[in-house]
Amino acid sequence: MSLRELTIAERVMHELVRARTPLDDDELARRLDVQPRQTVNQVCRRLEQSRRLRRYVGPAGKIVNEIPGDDETAALIVRQETVPAPAAGDSAVQRHAEAVMLSLLADRLGVGLSPRRFVLEDGSRVEVDGADERLAVLVEVWAHQGPPKSAQKHKVLADAFRLMFVASSLTTPPRLVLCLSDVEAAHHFTTARSWAAAALRAFGVEVELVELPPETRSEIRAAQRRQYR
Repeated sequence: MSLRELTIAERVMHELVRARTPLDDDELARRLDVQPRQTVNQVCRRLEQSRRLRRYVGPAGKIVNEIPGDDETAALIVRQETVPAPAAGDSAVQRHAEAVMLSLLADRLGVGLSPRRFVLEDGSRVEVDGADERLAVLVEVWAHQGPPKSAQKHKVLADAFRLMFVASSLTTPPRLVLCLSDVEAAHHFTTARSWAAAALRAFGVEVELVELPPETRSEIRAAQRRQYR
């Protein structure tokens, strides 16, 4: 069977075996003469889901593809992994609202955003709520409605610190975004005379407000009332 008779997925696997080095989607598309490049991206993502290859951020800051094996690249700083589904005990209302917010923000920014997990050199792991494929944008999402309590302010600042920490491990500095959906919730981190707002501006962490559908906003408020009873 010639290479041209193979499926694109088979050709991707064949090329990775032949190259004996991780390759990004652009390089695979060039070597295999596949257009548009997005076709290779979709194939590689499906292969990752079936665990036939591994996708992670290589030393140059681009996502590369590698057939799983024992000889991982020694220079690897961060490895990208799929984030598992949330535990059953998590708030379904909040998960739904955050997914809606991430989708709204993705539309606004014109990029695809999905949860990402990073594995650092020492084996420790850190997750972000959203990132685009090239890791040019990192996002944390908070669906809270109304003024935040003290502990919640600390939670948002911890989210911001997480974004900065992940960004420090990447070759190309990404855009860092805290995505909120309520003006009162965002006030402390945007227009208030608070050190938190000043710190976020100083470290380049943007606060983006998206507008949730009224029914989703009502569900979040109802869930918060039940929580604080």
